[in-house]
Amino acid sequence: MRKTTAFWLPMVVLAWVAGAQGAGSKSFAISREILKDKIRGGWAGQTIGCTFGGPTEFKFRGTIIQDYQFIPWDRERMKWYYERSPGLYDDLYMDLTFVQVFENEGLDAPAASFAKAFAHAEYSLWHANQAGRYNILNGLKPPETGHWLNNPHADDIDFQIEADFAGLMSPGMVNTSAEICDKIGHIMNYGDGWYGGVYMAALYSLAFVENDIHRIAEDALKVIPGESLYAKVMAEVISFHKKNPDDWKAAWFNVQRRWSEDVGCPEGVFDAYNIDAKINSAWVLIGLLYGDHDFGKTVSIAARSGDDSDCNPCSAGGILGTLIGYRKIPEFWKQGLPAVEPMDFKYTTISLNRVYDLSMKHALELIRRNGGNVEGDPLVIRRQDPKPVRLEAGFEGHYPTERKTLNLTFSDKAEFEFEGIGFAASGAARSKSGQEYSFRVEMRIDGKPVETSQLPTKSTIRKVSPFWRYRLAPGKHKVEFVVLNPTDQAEIGLTSAILYDGKPRMPKY
Repeated sequence: MRKTTAFWLPMVVLAWVAGAQGAGSKSFAISREILKDKIRGGWAGQTIGCTFGGPTEFKFRGTIIQDYQFIPWDRERMKWYYERSPGLYDDLYMDLTFVQVFENEGLDAPAASFAKAFAHAEYSLWHANQAGRYNILNGLKPPETGHWLNNPHADDIDFQIEADFAGLMSPGMVNTSAEICDKIGHIMNYGDGWYGGVYMAALYSLAFVENDIHRIAEDALKVIPGESLYAKVMAEVISFHKKNPDDWKAAWFNVQRRWSEDVGCPEGVFDAYNIDAKINSAWVLIGLLYGDHDFGKTVSIAARSGDDSDCNPCSAGGILGTLIGYRKIPEFWKQGLPAVEPMDFKYTTISLNRVYDLSMKHALELIRRNGGNVEGDPLVIRRQDPKPVRLEAGFEGHYPTERKTLNLTFSDKAEFEFEGIGFAASGAARSKSGQEYSFRVEMRIDGKPVETSQLPTKSTIRKVSPFWRYRLAPGKHKVEFVVLNPTDQAEIGLTSAILYDGKPRMPKY
């Protein structure tokens, strides 16, 4: 039986009672002080969780971090990362990119504004984020920039780690958070990758108006179409927890056994490296459910689930921090936080102290716009009943069959052959002279030109997966790459390609 915890109830009792007035009432009252405390808890919880998991990121792939593996925590750790390894906080400074657009242009800022800010930011990106950035810089617009036909990383974790802001500015307004996610999340993701962000934002939103993380997990899932693979994975985690509430490792092994296949990411397929949104969302959810309102236990389980083990405790810590509020995060975990709260995150002019205020400002405006009352104290939120977003699925009918070794290095032309319905190649353009260069390459399939693309050597604007094509006719295909502007100062290297067929090739032993 799941134990009950009551240490956090007095803080929100006013809001809980007021919100329950009248059968079926959708009004929820919350004091300004508590709302601000929860927003602070959300941002601080992310920072703590990300810092805690930093030393373990992708060092434990497809395996748990054993109990005897010590993960250090002390009051100097956050400041050390802020000053010496600020790239750790991509989970946060990417959120802040979007927060800043809202602040600059208002809550009706169009998708194009977020896309522009994201694409032209100075920070490095990876996977779906970098693919989305490249697409924007080369003329595509959202939502096409995140669509799986234009982005082999569409199912990756990227929007999941940067959707926190949408929930933190939408307290109790779960459908509003989903609308924000629709506008921004399709810059870089689609389908299950997009749902990762939608679900995380919904968890944050409901953490303002619910006291029980287990109920929050179930209600937030109502925003995701039940037919989606993402929803099925989260539903199974919830169901497994109800049957076996005391053994998080059993839940982890069940997810790994049932759902760990990666179909899209060219680096993750046929590899233990799993950056797929649904698998990493499962680790967040296992942390939240089995952590059972204990902050340290929650971030530890989320981190010890492995894979993207800084991002996952970042999300779990932020969501639980929102639920219990800043003041109820144990002092042990807040040690070192006062030293960094006034410091701007790298690549931004926003600190934690500043974003506490910005998210409060944006939340008050959204409460007012959605029929609430922000004139007095307590505030009144018009709580929204969760409604599912539209159904999306990437890579349907595409089954990975092989990681084909290419080992092609060229600056003029190259080719390879394969059998199937699609491929996605890994590799990069690289300078040999130290000077940046951008190749123009025509890709031909079966003798017909299908695409001409830029391949810059500069990492921040690179094409993270150089070449791919899906939905080809079944059969044998010849792929040719013809460089239209050859040079001896740079080269293109293609290491391997994931091949796809229209049906799974299951071994028969």
